[in-house]
Amino acid sequence: MKLFGLKNCDNCRKALKLLPDLHLVDVRREGVPDVVLERALGQFGDSLLNIRSTTWRGLTQEERLKSPFELIKTHPALMKRPLIERDGVLYLGWSKETQAALGV
Repeated sequence: MKLFGLKNCDNCRKALKLLPDLHLVDVRREGVPDVVLERALGQFGDSLLNIRSTTWRGLTQEERLKSPFELIKTHPALMKRPLIERDGVLYLGWSKETQAALGV
């Protein structure tokens, strides 16, 4: 299982603590592979973007008009976290539904 997120993100840390088999892919350092990002955007659409983040608030109006793919590639912290991949299935966020689906 892989968790795409940030090592200092509270939800990512909670997931890592409860699911010891997770491998953290720090999106700031390593980025999100294009294949995974395209799949995630296909599955979650614009909800993959965290428009409540300080990164989003710091963007210009012109930058905000870019595609979600471009935005996340340029500013990985804009991706909602965690994005977990298990056996080819993607899960977004650390909701009760995600936890139940992952057996937590």
